[in-house]
Amino acid sequence: MSIIEFCSVSQVYHIGTSLQKESLSEVSFTVVQGEMIAIVGATGSGKSTLVQHINGLLLPYHGQVLVKGIATSDKKYRRTLWRTAGLVFQYPEDQLFEETVYDDVAFGPRNLKLPKTEVDRRVKHALEKVGLDFDSIKDVSPLILSGGQKRRVAVAGVLAVEPEILVLDEPTAGLEPRVAKEMLKHLKKLQMENSITVIIVTHNLKAVAPLADKVIVLQQGKIVFNGTPRQLYSRGYDLPGTGLAVPPATELLLKLEERGKSVRTGVLTIEEAVAEILRVCKK
Repeated sequence: MSIIEFCSVSQVYHIGTSLQKESLSEVSFTVVQGEMIAIVGATGSGKSTLVQHINGLLLPYHGQVLVKGIATSDKKYRRTLWRTAGLVFQYPEDQLFEETVYDDVAFGPRNLKLPKTEVDRRVKHALEKVGLDFDSIKDVSPLILSGGQKRRVAVAGVLAVEPEILVLDEPTAGLEPRVAKEMLKHLKKLQMENSITVIIVTHNLKAVAPLADKVIVLQQGKIVFNGTPRQLYSRGYDLPGTGLAVPPATELLLKLEERGKSVRTGVLTIEEAVAEILRVCKK
């Protein structure tokens, strides 16, 4: 069942001026409920513009975006839409502003006018979902947390509204590799256990590919690839100008294939590449 549909969506900035620019051009795709989608492309390809259409922060210049079958431009649906699709901006920790972690995560549920018992439940549940212990962190100031903890608190603040769709713009930006890997692991667990649809804008496809169900590649506002990570890896990123680099393991397998070796090039991890090379060697 589709939860998100982009139907020939175009977006134009600075209309009627010398700075007029088309950021998206005739973009069409669907997202199935419960999928994890990675959206990648070079800087300026339209990734951030695209995801801001999902919860109605931007409305299409042309075409329409449907969330659960309802157009995001439908004003009667806007408040429901904001609860359905939660957007976490790049460097969301800069938006933490309350005195305690509890108050920051509780901000959304309180705005929904929920009773205190329900706010308490949602805050505790959201913090646990991102791997933070409620009792030890609820009274701590967000300002003294590590970068990774701040990022997870920011995600928890969106989760506390209990959205069906979670959109994250570069969630691992600025994080050291170990922390970034942990963040992605929690997001995948959240998707799998709760059937939440997760959309991740990222430059770090290498880290996200093993977890994503599909990859959408944008180039100059147009979709140039829409398929599984294995399909993308197997073609060796034959997508010039997208800013994607072939991982060393994939590049090695592609070169082996060029030399006549019957290898499977659509591997997602180094471990899979090693296993594939060993399989060919045994033959």
